[in-house]
Amino acid sequence: MVRLPLTPAQLEAGRRLGRALRTARGERELVEVAETAGISPETLRKIESGRLPTPAFGTVVALSRTLDIPLEELAENWNPTAEAARSAS
Repeated sequence: MVRLPLTPAQLEAGRRLGRALRTARGERELVEVAETAGISPETLRKIESGRLPTPAFGTVVALSRTLDIPLEELAENWNPTAEAARSAS
């Protein structure tokens, strides 16, 4: 099965997710958060920077729990209109 390239909207959604996770991490060390979530620091670095715009669902769940962010809140970042709605507020 061939995976289609991500659309610009999907790439932007991945960047929003990364920014939300980075903001939630705050002053916590990247390595500490990654280890607690059960992922590699490099994976977390890629997600936060937007270089991994579509992390696995299990990874997002683990980060949600580790950072105490409701999964629904993180899911809002994937909504293509999320950025437009925030800009309008």
